[in-house]
Amino acid sequence: MSLPDSSSLAARLAALRSQMPAGVRLIAVTKTHSAEVVRAAYDLGLRDFGENRVQEAIAKAEDLGELPGAIWHLLGPLQSNKARKAVQQFDWIHSLDSLELARRLDRLAVELGRSPTLLLQVKLRPDPNKGGWDPAELRAALPDLDALEHVRIRGLMAIPPLGLTEAETRAVFAEARQLASEIATGPWQRLRMEELSLGMSGDFDWAIAEGSTCVRLGTVLFGRR
Repeated sequence: MSLPDSSSLAARLAALRSQMPAGVRLIAVTKTHSAEVVRAAYDLGLRDFGENRVQEAIAKAEDLGELPGAIWHLLGPLQSNKARKAVQQFDWIHSLDSLELARRLDRLAVELGRSPTLLLQVKLRPDPNKGGWDPAELRAALPDLDALEHVRIRGLMAIPPLGLTEAETRAVFAEARQLASEIATGPWQRLRMEELSLGMSGDFDWAIAEGSTCVRLGTVLFGRR
């Protein structure tokens, strides 16, 4: 993967920041990009980097060495056998999609002395290509999730299916916001709904309008792969 022109990357980043309210976290999606691309983005002031695969992120982090203040986000599905390495590498895991995995991460948080921010991935429309909690299943699991003492569950992540209209996409985002609000008003001691990870390159402006606190941007920032 070739390194994007630094002036073009800087111009894209400036344009994106001008469209985003203060407080919205811009996660640079660096999956399949090289460590040099991560370095270029870091040098322009970006600190949040999103990866889909645990091993790819570990390899990049090793190549880059210490990047003070860098925050690594796991955006793709997490298999239980990669959970240990994920807890060691990532500061945020957006794709928590089962109670079994949540319990595994809770045990690892104690063992490894780390507690990444966790988001519950919800599936609000049928989509064979996406994982996530069905809302009814998530509601049923809330007491068990709240009983976990060592993880930091802080919000929801949702990815609409491809091919939706603007109105349909915004409806998915609005439902995610409403579900987070419902959970936030429940009797939970440890669950916090402070974060909504909703938008990507093609729909981030709609996501922000519907209340997203995190947007996951790859193509619109780095250009097409």
